[in-house]
Amino acid sequence: MFYKRQIPLLITLIAGFVFMIQYFVPLKASQNLYAWYLDWALIIGIFSGIMGFYSIIRLHYVKVIKKAPNWYFSLITLLCMLLMVLSAIFTGMESESLFMKFYNYVQVPIEATMFSLLAFYIASAAYRAFRARTAQATALLIAAVIVMLGRVPIGEYISFWKNIAIPLPGGTTWHIPSLTAISDWILNVPNMAAKRAINIGVFLGSMVMSLKIILGIERSYLGGD
Repeated sequence: MFYKRQIPLLITLIAGFVFMIQYFVPLKASQNLYAWYLDWALIIGIFSGIMGFYSIIRLHYVKVIKKAPNWYFSLITLLCMLLMVLSAIFTGMESESLFMKFYNYVQVPIEATMFSLLAFYIASAAYRAFRARTAQATALLIAAVIVMLGRVPIGEYISFWKNIAIPLPGGTTWHIPSLTAISDWILNVPNMAAKRAINIGVFLGSMVMSLKIILGIERSYLGGD
């Protein structure tokens, strides 16, 4: 039990500090070390994919054997996986192969359907979240409506005021921006500022979590309690 815990922690500690230092050392030996690491990461990733593939097969196979609820979906999944593997082996992966036809005419439309269904969930969630109960919620609702209209062609079409010129001092004029222009401003200025603040917070959180893992404070990746 000691070796199962301490050896992975020691490997994590050494590898973490080595590659932390490697990032700031622009030497050929450092670059070679990083290239060696990428090769091993690729190998480990391949074996991880094999294990994940085996785990999916085992999960659905057990459901089919035990006739679990909705087990026929698991059977369809296994048959589709087998069909894709066999088509890739016997017909190759060229653009006109049977495998690519399955991918382009079955897999891609299914993915598009799944993502289109998400739009309805997003709309229902937006309806619940954007109720104008406070000033902040009202501002969020107005901004969301402008952005959604400005991202589609109808937003530019219904912006009837965009050709209205307002005279300004000095002989200049100002045209009221369309919904598309207002949407671009919202995305590029206030939204970008908030996005950068969130990214900074995510970076700091990732850095702290990485240090906790390297120093052995966070050990959940070892499994167990």
